[in-house]
Amino acid sequence: MTEKNQHLNDPLNKDFVSTEGGNVQFLILHNDEIHTFDYVIESLIDVCQHEPEQAEQCALIAHYKGQCDVRKGTRDTLSPMREGLTERGLTATID
Repeated sequence: MTEKNQHLNDPLNKDFVSTEGGNVQFLILHNDEIHTFDYVIESLIDVCQHEPEQAEQCALIAHYKGQCDVRKGTRDTLSPMREGLTERGLTATID
C-alpha cells in the first residue's frame, strides 16, 4: 500500500472501510436523465459523506459510463446509504 493511501487503514478516518463481519461490496450509482449534476453531487455529499470534489467526479463517471462505484463496505454499512440515495429519487444498487 502506498503511503498516500495508508490513512484508509485508520479506523478513525471517515474513509476507513472495515471488512470484518462481511464481504466487501460496492454501492453503485446509476446514471439517469432526470436529476441535475448539482442534485446528484449534493446527494452524494449528504448521504455518502463525500467531499465535493469526490462527489463531482462520481457524478461525472456515472453520467459518462452509466454507473459509478461511490462507496465500498459491508452490506450493513451500504444499505442505509442506498436507501438514502433512492429516497432522493436516484438509482443505486449494492453489488
